[in-house]
Amino acid sequence: MHTAAMDERALADLRKSYERDELDEASCADEPLQQFQAWFDQAVQARLPEPNAMTLATVGADGRPSTRIVLIKGIDSRGLVWYTNYDSRKGRELASNPQAALQFHWVELERVVRIEGRVEKTSTEQSDAYYASRPLDSRIGAWASPQSQVIGTRAVLVANAAKAAARHGLSPARPPHWGGYRLVPDRWEFWQGRRSRLHDRIVYRLDGGRWVRERLAP
Repeated sequence: MHTAAMDERALADLRKSYERDELDEASCADEPLQQFQAWFDQAVQARLPEPNAMTLATVGADGRPSTRIVLIKGIDSRGLVWYTNYDSRKGRELASNPQAALQFHWVELERVVRIEGRVEKTSTEQSDAYYASRPLDSRIGAWASPQSQVIGTRAVLVANAAKAAARHGLSPARPPHWGGYRLVPDRWEFWQGRRSRLHDRIVYRLDGGRWVRERLAP
């Protein structure tokens, strides 16, 4: 009991003062994609570790939420794209509920971007093109891993990879269970840490085909 109390106090004392930047309505882009691109470019220029890493949140048919990290592989006016195994847990959950949320957390810049919307699969042509651009071992890995399924040991993966390499050679075709998803946003939120926990939060929400920009209380 005494150790647990000490741990709680130690956690409560973990504090940070946010003082790097500010986010004002007047300086925000008119549309969220422009604002995101500006922040993403700054994250890349700052050489942050994996600035393209984002948390993907989905909800299963049972109402239970789950999150995982995926990597953004494309963005344009249609939405944000990533690639994965369609038979994985996230794939099954998106099949039953195609609503999802994404979050970028650029700790060093004291910034968070949250995006919500519906999810659709990318075209077979787009999935084929991205799959073909991947390193060979990653293409083989897409065949070898029954993602989210229980396996006995790592040796199962290694054996699967060896079999897949022997079967498909140097030019494996894209597995039918693997491809892209696109989140089509209807809501974006940009969070900038500020002193005294009076953070800046600017939200863009889609209303009748146009983006409405508002400030939220932190």
